[in-house]
Amino acid sequence: MPSYADMPLHYGHVPPWLAKRMALLGGAIVEAIVTDYGKSEVIRRLSDPCWFQALGCVLGMDWHSSGITTSVMGALKKAVNPRSEELGIYICGGKGRHSRETPAELMRIADKTGLPGDQLVHSSKLTAKVDNTAIQDGFQLYLHSFVLSTNGDWAVVQQGMNDASSMARRYHWHSSAFTSYTEAPHTFIYGRNQGMILNLTDTQAAATKTGILQLLEEKPAHLLPEIRNLVMPSHHEVRAENVNLKRLGSVLALAHEVHPVNFESLLMLEGVGPRTLQSLTLVSEIIHGTPSRFEDPARFSFAHGGKDGHPFPVPTRIYDETIETLRDALNKAKIGHTDKQEAIRKLSTLAQRIEQDFEPNANFEKVIEREKQDSWKYGGRTVFGKAAPPKDGEQLSLF
Repeated sequence: MPSYADMPLHYGHVPPWLAKRMALLGGAIVEAIVTDYGKSEVIRRLSDPCWFQALGCVLGMDWHSSGITTSVMGALKKAVNPRSEELGIYICGGKGRHSRETPAELMRIADKTGLPGDQLVHSSKLTAKVDNTAIQDGFQLYLHSFVLSTNGDWAVVQQGMNDASSMARRYHWHSSAFTSYTEAPHTFIYGRNQGMILNLTDTQAAATKTGILQLLEEKPAHLLPEIRNLVMPSHHEVRAENVNLKRLGSVLALAHEVHPVNFESLLMLEGVGPRTLQSLTLVSEIIHGTPSRFEDPARFSFAHGGKDGHPFPVPTRIYDETIETLRDALNKAKIGHTDKQEAIRKLSTLAQRIEQDFEPNANFEKVIEREKQDSWKYGGRTVFGKAAPPKDGEQLSLF
């Protein structure tokens, strides 16, 4: 089944200072997932609306807005495509006119890899057709991104807008999920030593086509319980109700308090301060976390804030240190030095271990206020300008 996310429709822009960092960190995260779990796992993650929203938050986008889709896919395309032959992942399409270039991009990739371009183009067009017609919800597509691996698996991320409700809806597809709405086995086609892809035009694919037609005829009330979805609230600020406070509290405790359980691992991240450790822990979870960990994507905005200042300005110095630490770990792992890579991996495990017996003792609003007051120390920026020191010089305690 396709899954979706509903978000308030925003028309802002991503400033160059953030766009550059989003591409660097997004590319490093994709590389880390490919290194540890394989390229097919990147495809699967992109098909999960909650993980995708959490990724956007870690990259510094507003935690709930429609702009996450365009900006994240743009950043990943910029970072991944120059290294597609190395990573085994290609990103096609995009917003507006770029979405219409998807078929030509897919055919060029097919020429390079031996994957069956006609079938990929058909899948691209079919997913767009289904999302424009399966549920008559008033959302018109304006973004279509098709992500595929050299294994032949693919994901689609596309978004439509509804001007009447001022909402956007993002749809996610994963090639392996097609079996969820057809009873008959699918017919696959092999590329030239490149694995399997779904063949929706083969004469033997009648059962698959019938399943799609049945989907088109279903009523929304019947479909919705079977779709993994995410509905974001209309308010712009991050509230305590939007975050799993126990999970967030364990991350803050890991970063800002001393725990013997993590001492050995933290030695491998020597020189990383508490605030960067907070960001790295959330990035670690983006790379290594299981699907259930992303049900409160707003929590991940506590890595690098948001470009509009919610929950706090983007700490550019922390952002840069996070990128540098992750890239350094990846580069060292290529020559067999995996200590730092393992230390980053363990951060998410350590946070979960602390979380088991953790009772939140920090005031949520106080945490945000502290981040805002300290933002100038970390090079805090928003689309409105740079963060300034608090006028009264008052400093708050996290706990």
